Amino acid sequence: MYELVVSDYFSAAHDLRGYKGKCESLHGHNWKVEVTVASEKLDSLGMVVDFTDMKKALAEALERYDHCYLNETEDFKELNPTTENLARRIFERLSGGLPKHVKMRSVAVWESESCFAKYTGP
Repeated sequence: MYELVVSDYFSAAHDLRGYKGKCESLHGHNWKVEVTVASEKLDSLGMVVDFTDMKKALAEALERYDHCYLNETEDFKELNPTTENLARRIFERLSGGLPKHVKMRSVAVWESESCFAKYTGP
């Protein structure tokens, strides 16, 4: 099995609905997002998928969140904008645009240098 990993960053604010503690107040993060895709075979060029294509897809997925208040975005008007839910939403957005032989493996989202959540899908 081959794996390909790309990462990118974005900045956004959020607050956690129903949470008791510091995170219930409006605050921001410089988020790091790491996407892992996998394939049992390589394409005709010897790649899982072109790094350039994966980086572009990730940048487009993150553009909707960059410099936003996540709670007001369409994805999080009702869903709590936790790091876990953010990882799942990004996973779902990227899953549909992959070549048939490539599968989403995981999306990891860091809200700080020492804390991250990972979604691996069903």
